[in-house]
Formats: sequence, structure tokens, C-alpha cells
Amino acid sequence: MTDTRTYLWAGSYTSDSGGSGVGIELLDAAVGRSLESLGTATEAPSPSFLAVHPTAPVVYAVCEAAGFLQAYSIGDTEEGDLGPALTPLGESWTTGDAGCHVAVDPRGRYAIVTCWGDGQVILFGLDTRGGIVSRTIAPAARDPHAHRNPAYPALGTARPSRAHASLVLPDGRILTTDLGLDVVRIWTHDPLRGLVRAGFVTLPFESGPRHLALHRDGRVLVVTEYSVEVFTLAPNDDGGFDVAHRTPAIEGGADEGDTAAHIELSADSTRAYVGVRGSNRIAVLSVDHEGAHPLEASPSGGDWPRHHLVHDGLLRVAHERSSEVTTFALDAATGLIGEPLDSLGVGSPTCLVLAR
Repeated sequence: MTDTRTYLWAGSYTSDSGGSGVGIELLDAAVGRSLESLGTATEAPSPSFLAVHPTAPVVYAVCEAAGFLQAYSIGDTEEGDLGPALTPLGESWTTGDAGCHVAVDPRGRYAIVTCWGDGQVILFGLDTRGGIVSRTIAPAARDPHAHRNPAYPALGTARPSRAHASLVLPDGRILTTDLGLDVVRIWTHDPLRGLVRAGFVTLPFESGPRHLALHRDGRVLVVTEYSVEVFTLAPNDDGGFDVAHRTPAIEGGADEGDTAAHIELSADSTRAYVGVRGSNRIAVLSVDHEGAHPLEASPSGGDWPRHHLVHDGLLRVAHERSSEVTTFALDAATGLIGEPLDSLGVGSPTCLVLAR
């Protein structure tokens, strides 16, 4: 394998969330070498998810327990490599309760934070430097399954909304998951109004849609935390999406107590990788014109695979409870997971993001 310069940002849970991390760590992920830590880029309280600006040297961290979003400037060394430090860019901005995911518009106009604790979806406007300049709360979710229980009020507020992740599509629409209300919401962006409702997709009761991945043909794959399934959403003629396919992430179903975490697609969109906590496995699924189909499930190499990253023929798995990032080679022909290549100690890692 060719040795290239690749860097990762690793978020973590810190003491305020019962974790052992200290903030955001910079990792040297050069292909052909063992993963190496370059040290703490910045101390921060439980930066549970990170996102990188598409053009400006800025990384965004949503600090879950502390309840804020912070932008950081990325420094370079004289040699042109990424420096070990991140510097706050402006003040922090308040999120909702338990903001757990942040995504940035591919055109750099805004960032979106989804909040597990109170279900808020919040749009933060960005300036040309990547700094945060505004904050707009999107309309609250309604429970599409309210009719299932006569005790639910008319608007379905009995079940708590749990917004969890967002995905900005190439055409500018935005999808957000709500694992509390079993719905994927569709939005458009208005520079003056923020996020505007444009539809929704109802998933089965108590399935728990958590994370999303964009297929290169425009379909969206959604992993459900509670039912441990993968749903394929296909664009329809009305500008929305329909459920086109449904499958267990693991052939025969998950083990009792399992919960799904993250879904990631290969570069060619022919394989999907799903982290399953509890039994601590990574499920590999093939993806065709119909949808996703389980192939095999392999040990994740640690405890509680919260997040993972696919790049350069490798799979990197962040294990929150065993405080390590485990690297696997992926078979070039089949996309299946090989033996572990290495494991790096990282305190309570929550996410891995390509720095560049």
C-alpha cells in the first residue's frame, strides 16, 4: 500500500459524560502505517460529534452534556501538515438538550445540530470564514404513530422526540432522523426562515431511525437503533422519499440487547457497514438496485462500536467503552472485513472524521 498523509479528528466523551477522553484528538492515519495519535488538539467537554467545513479550515464540535456548538480554526505547521492545536473561532453557541450530531452544508452556508435529549433540530448560519453567526430552531416533530395508543394526545407528544442525525443532500434538501418518533423528516433551507418542512417518511413503530448514508444514485440508507435494521429510502416523483426496501442488518436478526449505531457506505456504494453495540460486531451488507442485503457480521475488535469510518480500503472503528480505535483491512474484491491491523488507545472515542 502507498504511504499517504491522512489525518483524522477523534471526538470523545469526557468526565462530564462518564468518559475518559479529554476533547478532540488528532490522529495520523497514513495508509501503510499503524494509526498514531499526534496528541490532544483541544480540550473540550464531551465533543460527541465533529464535522469539517467543506472549504474553510474549520472543524465544528457539538459538546453533548455541556449543550453547545463550538467552531475551531485548524492550524498548519510550516511543513504544511496539520498542526496539533485547534483554536476556538468565536464564542460557543447553545444547542438543545443532548446535542449529539453536527453536519455541515457542502456549500458551507450552515451547520445543523440534532438533539437527542429534547428533539430539537437547530440550524446555525455560517459566514465566509466558517464562523457561526446565527441560530434558528426548526419546527418540532409530530408523532406519526400517535394513533397506536389512545392515551397519546392529538399531536403525539406523549412519546419524546429524539432527533439524532442529519444528512444534507446534493440538491440542498436535508434529512433528519428522529429515533424517538420513528420518523425521517425532509427539509428545505430558506436563508431567512431556516429549515422549512418539506415532508417526512414514517418508519415502523419503535424501530428508532438513528444514522443515514447517501448512496451515489440518490437513495438514502437509514439504520435503526432499536430494531437493528437497514431501510432503503428511494426518491419519489413528489420530491419526497418512499421506503423501497427493509432488511435486518444481521442475517437472522441481532442478539437480545443489541443496538445499532452508525452506518457507512463504501466509496462505490456497493457495501454498507453497520456498527452493532452489545454483541460488538460490524455488519457488512451488499447494496444493489433493490436495497441492502446482509452478508456477514464480524467482531468489531473492542467494546461498544459507537462510530466507524471507511477510507482507503480500511475500516476504523471507535470503541467508546474499551477506549480504542481498531483498524481493519477491507478485502478489495468482496468488501468483507479482514483481521485487525492495529488498535490505538483513545479515551472514550465517539466519532472519527477525516480531517482532509
